[in-house]
Amino acid sequence: MSDLGLPAAVETLRRVREDPHRLGHRGHGPDSPVEGAGHGATGPARKRIVVGYGFWIFLLSDIVMFACFFAAFAVLRGATAGGPTPRDVVELPRVGLETAALLLSSYTCGLSFAATNARSLLWTQVFLLVTGLLGLAFVGLELQEFISLAARGITPQRSAFLTGFFGLVGLHGLHVTVAGMWLATMMAQVQVKGFRREIVHRLICFNLFWHALDIVWIGIFTIVYLMGVTP
Repeated sequence: MSDLGLPAAVETLRRVREDPHRLGHRGHGPDSPVEGAGHGATGPARKRIVVGYGFWIFLLSDIVMFACFFAAFAVLRGATAGGPTPRDVVELPRVGLETAALLLSSYTCGLSFAATNARSLLWTQVFLLVTGLLGLAFVGLELQEFISLAARGITPQRSAFLTGFFGLVGLHGLHVTVAGMWLATMMAQVQVKGFRREIVHRLICFNLFWHALDIVWIGIFTIVYLMGVTP
């Protein structure tokens, strides 16, 4: 009995590992063309694959831009021109609140897409709204930080270090602001059009973008703020 069942079990395991249905496609066998994947004789790729691939390219280009700003900040960090140093700029309590708001917004953003998968209009909108409010709180705290620094005469033109600081942190804040406007637009589209296929695709892209901004902020929080107060 066990000898007869073993080959069947191995075959079942092989099919599970190679099952293209896990990616939402159709196909039979490891070497057969996968329908909707954009290769072989199966025709063009499905819209979801095209949208996802294109948006990942956009995200990678955005990460490259942030990498350039990180590199510029690292080079200019010591160029204070006798002015304020990183210790004079960093206010950890305020930055801690900013970080908490943004990380919590990432969690609620994930919950919103879980609600989208469940096709729950109410909870999708609720979690998107909470995500937007947390993002707004983050932007408000960052704007307050910039205004407070400017009131003390700490402005981008004061030194190369401050130019790199305001450039990097401000660029991220601008991205969060744009993402907040995108979120408001998506809430309106979900409310009016429901969970159409193209709306779900846009929500997927929005989730990717929002989580990518959280990852970038972790880098800013570590390199700019935590390392800024480290002797």
